[in-house]
Amino acid sequence: HTEPEIKMEIIFPAWLEKGICNAMIAAHPYEEVAYDIISLENTSLQVGSGLVGELPEPVSEAAFLSDIKRIFNLSVIKHTPLTGRKVKKIALCGGAGSFLIGAASAAGADFYISSDIKYHEFFDANNRLVLADIGHYESEQFTIDLLFDILSEKFPTFAVQKSVVITNPVNYFVAAESPNGA
Repeated sequence: HTEPEIKMEIIFPAWLEKGICNAMIAAHPYEEVAYDIISLENTSLQVGSGLVGELPEPVSEAAFLSDIKRIFNLSVIKHTPLTGRKVKKIALCGGAGSFLIGAASAAGADFYISSDIKYHEFFDANNRLVLADIGHYESEQFTIDLLFDILSEKFPTFAVQKSVVITNPVNYFVAAESPNGA
């Protein structure tokens, strides 16, 4: 007995793979469905989730942490131990970027700035670079300005508006030291 077959090719985000395969198997008209999953690797150096850049001149790690704190208007930065080396090459990923720790290290970054880094992921720095978790909202806060500028330029006759409402649900308590040290 033979059945007509259909060959389908689709492109989907990797995180949908399990759901797509389960749906395909459930909908298949007979016992065994034949399929291949071929991963498409992003080979363009101009496209990705993060970026790598270099400072004009190397700076101390403490000075760089101070710059991050000032630029991102932070009250606190969670980071790995400092390496004692100067900072020249920086990697950055806005939002939850722990999946790029290995790529930042492989790129030779001295510092990797991102957010939502879990406890055990901090060990991945392994004294090769400093991981700085500045907070999810804090790492993405300037995106609205970038999108506003892009949309305003691309659509000059469109009334682009941007919200000034801060939706960050996370707050930090940083206690001031009392004069008696208590």
